[in-house]
Amino acid sequence: MKTAVSFYTFGQDVDIREACEQAKKAGYDGVELCLSEQGQLNMKTGEKELLALRRMVNDMGLEICSVGAWNMWEHNLAGEDEADAAYACDIAKKQVECAQAFGADAVLIVPGWVGTNFAPGIVRYDIAYENSQRRLASLAPFAEAAGVSLAVENVWNKLLLSPIEMRRFLDEIGSDRVGAYFDVGNIIYIGYPDQWIDILGSRIKRLHFCDARGEQAGLGMFVDLFEGDVDFRTVMQAVRRVGYDEWATVEFLPNYKMFPYQSIINARLSLERILTEL
Repeated sequence: MKTAVSFYTFGQDVDIREACEQAKKAGYDGVELCLSEQGQLNMKTGEKELLALRRMVNDMGLEICSVGAWNMWEHNLAGEDEADAAYACDIAKKQVECAQAFGADAVLIVPGWVGTNFAPGIVRYDIAYENSQRRLASLAPFAEAAGVSLAVENVWNKLLLSPIEMRRFLDEIGSDRVGAYFDVGNIIYIGYPDQWIDILGSRIKRLHFCDARGEQAGLGMFVDLFEGDVDFRTVMQAVRRVGYDEWATVEFLPNYKMFPYQSIINARLSLERILTEL
């Protein structure tokens, strides 16, 4: 598997060139760029600028493996406000356009939420499920035409809380271009990552590698690789069982304020051990 670092690690205001230079220096093969409203990669970034950004990243010896979106947490894809949800769909389409220009074949999709501690509003569970599924199904032809997969991540959204439900949710959409973006650390508070990987199987389009402590609440639960409760040995056994060989992308909160890029250096060394020794 090739290794990458997600720009969710750096924050919305990071300079793309600087972060890519640091990712290359740390030894990664690629990066997962993230769309936002005001950042260097935003809803108004045109094709010419996207291609220039791709050249800049490629010239450093890196690939762009996928595209996330900070602003998908500001607009609920599963919500009952049709105008707000329509903008969430526009964000997803922009992600696909970016990915196509970058030569990437997957985007990270936040499927909306029933409720969260950091996004507005509460939606009844069954309504959120139906809304999210219906809107993703409407986006599937757009993604299929672009040759890009909509990879739905397991996030802290109080929705899609079991691997069986996630599998059913994806299968009911019925598109090979709608799959899962599985985060092994995000799931620690409600399940076991190896079980999710086995159950989702070939539906997994991308993997996020992070670590977390299940007994600690909030964002403070996320720690460096090997410092939390993720059993990376069983994770890798499941990864091999399902035949996943796409990108291994690290995503976490930077834990070193004095040297903000130290976390990705440490993570790269740990990820190498996970991929080759476990």
